[in-house]
Amino acid sequence: MRIQPSGVSLLLSTLLPSLTSASASASGFDCADLKIDNYKYDLSPLKGVHELNHTVTTDDYVTNTIYRLNICNILEGAARNGSATCGTGKNVCGFVHQTPKDGNGGSTFGFPIAGLDPVDKGPKNPELKRLKDIDPETEGLRVKLEGGLYKGDLNDQKPKKAATVIDFQCDHERSGLEGLRTIPDSETKERRRRADEGGAVPSGNSTSDNSSSATLQFKSFAPSDDDTYILRLDWRTKYACDEFEKEKGDTPGSRSWGFFTWLIIIAFLCIAAYLIFGSWLNYNRYGARGWDLLPHGDTIRDIPYLFQDWLRRVVNTLQGSGSRGGYSAV
Repeated sequence: MRIQPSGVSLLLSTLLPSLTSASASASGFDCADLKIDNYKYDLSPLKGVHELNHTVTTDDYVTNTIYRLNICNILEGAARNGSATCGTGKNVCGFVHQTPKDGNGGSTFGFPIAGLDPVDKGPKNPELKRLKDIDPETEGLRVKLEGGLYKGDLNDQKPKKAATVIDFQCDHERSGLEGLRTIPDSETKERRRRADEGGAVPSGNSTSDNSSSATLQFKSFAPSDDDTYILRLDWRTKYACDEFEKEKGDTPGSRSWGFFTWLIIIAFLCIAAYLIFGSWLNYNRYGARGWDLLPHGDTIRDIPYLFQDWLRRVVNTLQGSGSRGGYSAV
C-alpha cells in the first residue's frame, strides 16, 4: 500500500507531540516542577530564549561569545547564528566570533553546551542542589545540565564534554527577566524556517552587557577537574526562593478572606438546616401551613416591629440625654 504525502503529514502531526512529550519526560527535567528536599521550585516564568554576550580581548584577538539558553525548552531556530550552528535539541549553545586585531580574517563557530540531542544521544543528566547545602548563607537552587561538546576552534579535533551550571539565587525583588536580551518566538520561528529552507540565518546582536544590574550574570567558561568545559551562570530571581511557592498561594490577605468566607458559608448552612428541619417538624407534627411552618414564626414576623421599637428607644435615649434639666417655662 502506498501512503500519500497528505497521509504522511497527518501521521507526523499525530506522532510528533507524543514524541516530544516522551523526550521531555526522558530527559528528567521539567522547569515547572523541580522538587528537592521537600521544596518545590517553578522556573517556568523564566522560559524563552535568552542570550548574553561575553567579550575577551588578548594581544592578538578579540573573541566575542554569544551564549543562548532556554531552560524550559530547546532553542529550535535560535540554535543557529549566521553560518554557525550547535545542533538540534539543545537548551544552551555558544557562538564564538574571533577577530584578529590586525583585521585579517576571522572565524565563527557554534558549539552545544547542554541539551538532549536525538542524533548525538547526549543526555542532559540534570542535577539539582539547594544552594544552602553549599553555602548556608545563600538561598536558591543550582541546576546542572549536560549533553554538550566543545572543541575550541575549527582545527581542534579533540572535543571535550560540555555542561552548564546555573545558580538560581533567591532575590525577592527580581523576577529574573530584568536586563535580559530575549529573542521573541516569532524571530525564533523565522530562524528555523530559513534554516529548513537552506537560507541565511541572521547573526544575533546581543545587547546584554553583563553589568551588575542584570539578573543573569556570566561567571566563567572553563574546563573542570575532569576536563569537562563548564559554563557557569548566576541568575537572581524570586522564583528560586525556598518558600516562594508556599507564599504565592498563602498570603495574609488570602488567609483572612478564606476564614471569613468559610464562616459565612457555615453560618448560612446552619440557618438553612435549622429552618428546613423546623419547617418539616411543624408540618408533620402540627400540619402547619404558610408562616406557621417556620420555627418561631411569630418571632420572625415580629422582627421588623421589634427592630423599630429598639430603634425608637435608642433615639429617645439620645434625645433625653441632650435635654436641659430644671423647671420648664409655663
